[in-house]
Amino acid sequence: MQSVTSELKNLHLPALWDKKAQKCGLRHTVFSANGDKYTGEWKDNLKHGKGTQVWKRTGSIYSGDWKCGKRDGLGSYSILLPETKQYEKKYCGQWKHGQKHGQGKYFYRDSSVYEGDWSEGRRSGWGRMYYANGDFYEGQWLKDQKHGQGMIQYANGNWYEGSWKDGKKNGNGKFYYLDTGQLYEGYWVNGTAKCGTLSDCGRDHAPRPTNNGSDNPLSYYGQFTTTAFGFKVS
Repeated sequence: MQSVTSELKNLHLPALWDKKAQKCGLRHTVFSANGDKYTGEWKDNLKHGKGTQVWKRTGSIYSGDWKCGKRDGLGSYSILLPETKQYEKKYCGQWKHGQKHGQGKYFYRDSSVYEGDWSEGRRSGWGRMYYANGDFYEGQWLKDQKHGQGMIQYANGNWYEGSWKDGKKNGNGKFYYLDTGQLYEGYWVNGTAKCGTLSDCGRDHAPRPTNNGSDNPLSYYGQFTTTAFGFKVS
C-alpha cells in the first residue's frame, strides 16, 4: 500500500515542478537564449506588469508597463549610442500591443521633436512637430503625414494655415508673408497653389512674393493686383 501511495505522489511531481518553474509574479533578472534580459513582473510565463527589458544586440532599453508579453501602458524607450556608450531617450508615452499608441513624445536624431497622438506606431491624430531647422507644425496627422487641418510656421516667420493631405498643402488655405505683409488665400492641390487672392496692406500693387523655396506657394515673379476671382498680372 505504501509503494502504491509513493507511486501516486511521483506521478504528480512533474506537474508540481512545472508549476514552480512557471514565471509568475516579481522575479529577478531573467536572461533569454539570445542574451536579452528582463527584470520585472510576470504572469503565466509572460511579461506582465512593471518591468525593464534590455536588448543585447542593440543595447536598447525599455522601462514601463507590460501586458501579456508586450509593451502596453506607459513606458519609455531609449537607445544606446555606440560612439558615446550613453543612452538617448527616443520615446516616452503610451503603448499598446508593443507599439506606440496614444499620447507620446518622440525625439528624433536631428533634434526634431514630436509630441501628440500615435496609432499603431505612427503619428496619427493631433500633434505638434518641432523641426530642427526652426519650423513648427501643429495640427492633424494620419499615418506619419500631415493630414487634415493644421498650421505650419516657418523659421523665417512665414506661415500657412489650412488643409493638408498626405503631407502636402491640399484644399483651402492661407499663406502669410511676414516680410511683405501679403496674405494669399486660395485653393491648393498637392502642395501647389492653384487659384486664390493675394491681399496687400493698403497698396494698389503688391511687390513680388518672397522667394523662399519650398514654403513659397507662387512661382510667378511680377506684380499682382487683387481681383474678385484671383490674380491679375499687371
